[in-house]
Amino acid sequence: MTDFDAIIVGAGFGGMGAGMQLDRTGMTDWVILDREEDLGGTWHVNRYPGLAVDIASVTYSYSFEPNPHWSRLFAPGAELKRYAEHVADKYDLRRRMRLDHTVEGARWDEDERHWVVSLRDRAPLTAQFLVTATGFLSQPRLPDIEGVESFAGTTVHTADWPEGLDLAGRRTAIIGTGATAVQLIPEVAKRAASLVVFQRTPIWLTPKIDGPVPRPVRSLFARVPVAQRVARRANNTMLDTLMVGVLHFRQASIGNQVAKALARAQLRAQVRDRETRRKLTPHYDFGCKRPTFSNTYLPTFNRDDVTLETGTIARIEPDAVVTEDGTRHEIDTLVLATGFSLWETNFPPFEVLGREGQSLAKTWREGRWGSYQGVSVPGFPNLFSLVSPYAYTSLSFFNTIESQMIHVDRVLSELRRRQATTFEVTGEAHDRFTSEAERRLGDSVFLNGDCASSRSYYFAPDGTPALLRPTSTGSAFRAQSTFPLDDYRYSR
Repeated sequence: MTDFDAIIVGAGFGGMGAGMQLDRTGMTDWVILDREEDLGGTWHVNRYPGLAVDIASVTYSYSFEPNPHWSRLFAPGAELKRYAEHVADKYDLRRRMRLDHTVEGARWDEDERHWVVSLRDRAPLTAQFLVTATGFLSQPRLPDIEGVESFAGTTVHTADWPEGLDLAGRRTAIIGTGATAVQLIPEVAKRAASLVVFQRTPIWLTPKIDGPVPRPVRSLFARVPVAQRVARRANNTMLDTLMVGVLHFRQASIGNQVAKALARAQLRAQVRDRETRRKLTPHYDFGCKRPTFSNTYLPTFNRDDVTLETGTIARIEPDAVVTEDGTRHEIDTLVLATGFSLWETNFPPFEVLGREGQSLAKTWREGRWGSYQGVSVPGFPNLFSLVSPYAYTSLSFFNTIESQMIHVDRVLSELRRRQATTFEVTGEAHDRFTSEAERRLGDSVFLNGDCASSRSYYFAPDGTPALLRPTSTGSAFRAQSTFPLDDYRYSR
């Protein structure tokens, strides 16, 4: 006997989506475990000023549970947190969540044919099925800079923003200029007495078509749900169109060049100083890093109280950041917008051991980055790994989740039809899918463009751009709906 039919790790949108799908398949004895004290995943953990979705709100929700009440085209983070709470309440997910439960590992017990999940300071739990839904960006990366621990002022990572932090009158430094920093920097500049931005890699930016959603539009979406579905489909089409220049760079490099021209035009229009524009101009192709939109980031560098520092940081002292040329920036608040350890500690952020003690981390990090349909790996029975190589679909996490839920439903339904208890993807199917993904990426900007200086998290440590699923949204959904069920082995 097991404690549960299924254990889901992660109480964000991925884990909640998995729970709702298990309910739809008739499996109700499942539990969601999460290390945080509340649900919501990234939208619970992240609270920094300026936090918002970076794709249109109309797309950033479950298709079967649309929210007609988004206040803006790009909703602020607090609204995403409230949406997560609404979903959990409506679909009766809270009572099956165990929060403040930190998973330290999971092991397949071949004799008992179930998963044993180890918890910090708690007894282990067992389940027939394991679903990992910990997200791509859950383990904050701390910079490897001499003296960072010696800083005597306030140090904050963007993924651990203190409630009520007041930056008024503070001399502040931000390390990092990725997508998070693009949202954060304009807000910090408004509040701090001074701001120094330490940039290692500039980022391509295009205009953000944002603004309040008019009340009549919200009323229309609430009264006529099909109108919101049409808007969602239109936005998905726009995302797929944006990705054409990324995934089909070889055939459509002109689209990539147009995007760069638009970004350069915005840079010229919004930044007055020529030298500052030069520093803010990337030297890699558009799409090597995740495309980012903002109307407020670039103008921040016109302010007299904002300094853009591109020199390499030599060390951090108790009251200053010192660059290699000897420049000393005295500060009292240090903000680390240094991102997440995506490839080093995610996928997922705890040890998963399959048949004969095979490590999932070593399978990927010492072997080949890959997964079947972004969900399954040979040697790991009864495991759905929702955050796997080649899983991320068309820049939309919700499209990724929902297409994977189709996959989960089909495998579990087939398992039940065959009256089996264990499923495992075949090595042949896994290798075929991974090889096809690699082949398709042969047309992408990652392998045909100039990405050398991008320092993009799209690339695994071995240089493989194994994060994105190299197909359109529609193709991903069709594939999850039609893959051969015999690509899995089923046994009792």
